[in-house]
Amino acid sequence: MKVQEIKNAISTFESLMEHLPKIKELHNPTSKVYPLISLVAKNEAMRLFSDDSTELKPFQPFGNLAFPYFKMGAIDSVNLFALDELIMFSFYWINRSRYSRVLDIGANIGLHSIIMNFCGFQVRAFEPDPFHFEQLKKNLELNHCQNVTSIKAAVSTENTNAEFVRVLGNTTSSHIKGDKNPYGELETFQVELLNFNELIKDADLVKMDVEGHEKNIILSTEKSDWSTVDAILEVGSDNNALHIFNHLQKIGVNAFAQKKGWQKVCSLDDMPASHRDGSLFISLKTTMPWE
Repeated sequence: MKVQEIKNAISTFESLMEHLPKIKELHNPTSKVYPLISLVAKNEAMRLFSDDSTELKPFQPFGNLAFPYFKMGAIDSVNLFALDELIMFSFYWINRSRYSRVLDIGANIGLHSIIMNFCGFQVRAFEPDPFHFEQLKKNLELNHCQNVTSIKAAVSTENTNAEFVRVLGNTTSSHIKGDKNPYGELETFQVELLNFNELIKDADLVKMDVEGHEKNIILSTEKSDWSTVDAILEVGSDNNALHIFNHLQKIGVNAFAQKKGWQKVCSLDDMPASHRDGSLFISLKTTMPWE
């Protein structure tokens, strides 16, 4: 890659991180500018992170990032720089003095944990799939992440063990058995589960991407569980959206949806029901903090 191309990519990411918090109303995936910004982000990620180099490359404002190319079936590591992820990175950065103890539940190969580390957070990264976990550890080491503790386990509603399903054609869709209806070639193995409600006692922010298990986790909470912690998560289905919406309404906890420009969720129609709708922010706060 030419030096000027690298400089352009670095400048683009830095500009995105600066301006994304200022245009939160346009984070809605159906907004007119979303596809354009998404394309720009994809092209710049390809420029910087589409090879297997372990070289540290400037990824401002966070610092220098090493993230070698890694294939996960239909998805690869470049996809982890999609616009929805960059929106979350900008949220971490703008809130780096608000949060300090973070749970990365469904850490995959560690990009969110690395960015959180760059923000100064103390991070516990949970990833049950050994295939991803080994790459997670390598990426944490490459980026000298002293603030991240990696834990090979899934998070659920109790401390136990469960059968885990790995989707060989897309390992990012691997999940606790029963949470999804997968297709293609599968393999199963046992994983350790840890109790969410115990873990959040020592956390103030949760990032959750658990491939359908979010319903079980959120429905296990009471209002008091949210007194000192916020969460940002993906909702994987209409059914999960329905149950999470009803539960949060019942216990008096607020939700804010990316598909609404991070405005408060007031009806089921406001809820995300797949990754295409963007993320959901859960909190006792009256607004999502973007300043």
